Formats: sequence, C-alpha cells, structure tokens
Amino acid sequence: MKKLISLLLTSVIVFNVMAKGGEKEVKIKTSAVCEMCKERIEKNLSLSKGVKEAVLDLDTKIVTIKYNAKKTDEAKLKKIIINTGYDADDVLANDKAHDNLPSCCKKGNSEHHDH
Repeated sequence: MKKLISLLLTSVIVFNVMAKGGEKEVKIKTSAVCEMCKERIEKNLSLSKGVKEAVLDLDTKIVTIKYNAKKTDEAKLKKIIINTGYDADDVLANDKAHDNLPSCCKKGNSEHHDH
C-alpha cells in the first residue's frame, strides 16, 4: 500500500511540473477605456483555446494573460485583441471591429463610463 501511495504522489508531482512547463504569462497594452471594454476583452481571450486566465487592469490598460504555450502564442493573443476592436501593444485595432464598438469604448473618447 505504501508503494502505491508513493507512486501516486510521484505521478501527481511529475504531472504538475509538466503541466506548468507549458504555461506562460504575457502583458499586453490595450486601448480599453471602460468596464464594458474590460468585460469584452477578458471574455474573448478567455474563450480562446489555451488561455487559462485574462485580467485587464483599466488603470494601466494592460491585460495580463496566462496561457498554455503549446496551444497558443503571443501573436494569436494580440490578434484576438485587435479583432475585438482594441489596440494590442503596437498593433492597431481592426478598423471594422473598432467601428462596431459602442461609442464609449472607442479610442479617443473622453467619456469613460463604468457600465
């Protein structure tokens, strides 16, 4: 019985180390302006394959993304953000997606609402 428990514990430890090996974190500056932007960006990223967590800080406009590097990468994550209608670091938002955002979520809007 001790051998079985020892083997199970070893397996769990090895699995945890292997699982964490593919996990990465990236911080991407966005053009988000309000709570609706935050919800939209976090939702779209969270629904993406390989993303474990996406949290946007509205004060800094930086989204921190934890992801599985075996399933996605930084370029794909930026593409999700720009196709949602927001800038992602130095990559400009997709014009059509940006134009479809509510007016309070568009770049350069001085009205910042918490919806």
